[in-house]
Amino acid sequence: MLTFSTAGESHGRALVTIVEGMPAGVPIDPAAINHQLWRRQQGYGRGGRMKIERDAAEILSGVRHGETLGSPIALLIENRDHQNWLDVMAAEPREVPDDKSRRVTRPRPGHADLVGGLKYDRHDLRDILERASARETAARVAAGAIARQLLATFDIAVASHVIALGSVPETMDSEPVPWEAIAAVGDDRPLRCADPEVEALMVAAVDDARGAGDTLGGIFEVVVRGLPPGLGSHTSWTTKLDGRLAQAVMSIHAVKGVEIGTAVTAARLPGSAVHDEITYAKAPAGFRRSSNRAGGLEGGVTSGEELRVRGYLKPIATLRTRLRSVDIETKEPSDAAFERSDVTAVPAAGVIGEAMVAMVVASAMREKFGGDSLSEMRRNFDGYRAQIARY
Repeated sequence: MLTFSTAGESHGRALVTIVEGMPAGVPIDPAAINHQLWRRQQGYGRGGRMKIERDAAEILSGVRHGETLGSPIALLIENRDHQNWLDVMAAEPREVPDDKSRRVTRPRPGHADLVGGLKYDRHDLRDILERASARETAARVAAGAIARQLLATFDIAVASHVIALGSVPETMDSEPVPWEAIAAVGDDRPLRCADPEVEALMVAAVDDARGAGDTLGGIFEVVVRGLPPGLGSHTSWTTKLDGRLAQAVMSIHAVKGVEIGTAVTAARLPGSAVHDEITYAKAPAGFRRSSNRAGGLEGGVTSGEELRVRGYLKPIATLRTRLRSVDIETKEPSDAAFERSDVTAVPAAGVIGEAMVAMVVASAMREKFGGDSLSEMRRNFDGYRAQIARY
């Protein structure tokens, strides 16, 4: 199984991620990792933090001469803004004057501030918000970039795009955007929407929200192409790939809903208008589906069609027009605290979604095909492909 864990605070010295379960011999390109980190920082409506950080990952272990060793891979991403927080975020005991402590006692609605303070008995809510910050997702993107490089050796590609931002567009009942159109969306596009006309409306919506001191949510879609049928399992709830994907995408900051395929639309339709009929043609096509409303998964198992997962992002909870709150020390009504914030981060969430989906899919590949080395994993993969062709 391929797994990863992260550590670090938003304004701490650095973020760290450790990836375990990679086979030996996978080519690793550091520039490709840093490109994914760059993509996460792009998008119209981002805040001031993106102007400070220029994220780059340093590989500390697990890679030698451009190839994985089969041992844990450790990556470090420095927080450049930490230089402005040396006293506030010091690990050792330190007296910090009240006017420089950046103490937080007014929890922000929609954040982990209050519930985290209650759970961990912390009366300076900075102890909560530093780790709960979406800054942590940079470490996830670095881990996902490692997984993507494993998937690429099997010609499996991952991409994402923004399909809704705020109320634009107003309906989600249109046909899925083809892979070719999604792959063609440039990373320099303001909101990474496949339709330039719709994207222009989204940009205008961001401008309106910024002017009102408000924030916007939206919907991103992650698409994976080239997966073999048979990843995941129907035999146990813990092995169903759709459930694992839903948990992975739901764990992204501000994501409050996950959709696989056309589930939201399908819930309003009869079965005859939903289920994907099965076809067969001689090699190399084999068994296929006449449509892909299931999003590439049936019974918790990949079907061989494109995997499509959507994340529904709530508006960012830190608003310039501050919401009502209560000071946890005085118990008096007060405006919520304000930290630097984006107007929207839906395109960035799509990049994070790519990373999380890549990790889940790569883990399923490792479970299915095993191998201590990439060459062994490749033999098992090729043998399975030959088995399917004979079915």
